[in-house]
Amino acid sequence: FLGSKYSLQIITNTVLVSLYALLANFPCCILLALMMNEIRSRAFKKYVQFVTYAPHFISTIVMCGMLWIFMRNGTGLFNILRAKIGLESINFLNEPQYFKSIYVWSGVWQSTGWGSIIYMAALSGVDPQQYEAATLDGASKLQKVWYITIPVLIPTAVTLFILDVGHMMNLGFEKAYGLQNDSNRTTGEILSTYVYEQGIRDGNYSFSTAVSLFNSMINLVLICLVNMISKKVSEISLW
Repeated sequence: FLGSKYSLQIITNTVLVSLYALLANFPCCILLALMMNEIRSRAFKKYVQFVTYAPHFISTIVMCGMLWIFMRNGTGLFNILRAKIGLESINFLNEPQYFKSIYVWSGVWQSTGWGSIIYMAALSGVDPQQYEAATLDGASKLQKVWYITIPVLIPTAVTLFILDVGHMMNLGFEKAYGLQNDSNRTTGEILSTYVYEQGIRDGNYSFSTAVSLFNSMINLVLICLVNMISKKVSEISLW
């Protein structure tokens, strides 16, 4: 695999999409939890939770179908909106440069609400008297978030970040395969789709198993490295 002409491109695509997804999704979950924590109306808070959690339960294949419909050249929702402001129609899923952003930001929309649940659980343990004391001391809302809320989230955030890095290279096969076509394959081919094509489609079971094991070894090295750095810097680690 490492000696083939496609290996560097596939590994590069996997790393770039993984990093992009991690850097986009991780802070969005924290920001959403912080914003929902500031909502005082219970009815409105439940409504926001429902709207943000619901996309998580959409099937991956259904999500791919929605993206194909929304981004269809000429008649898709995004191109209709572009036409309204005088821009030309683009066949987004046939353009390689858009694949990573489509994959990542659709994932952010689908998983941010669900990912914020654990942060909301951590924030529920904050003593309300701390906020009351800060108010009496004249602290602004931003200062309360910075000095009370965020420190509570740091242990949870660091732990989840280590876990996210540990499966960073395991990008979802279904979504990547569902959005791929011959036009965007140069940026859309990742390790999981390559393993599927080699193992299931072409019957190279031993070769695909070796590539999958190689991918798992990378994840093992990454989680050990990040855990070691976290332990030295913040004294928070998985073991």
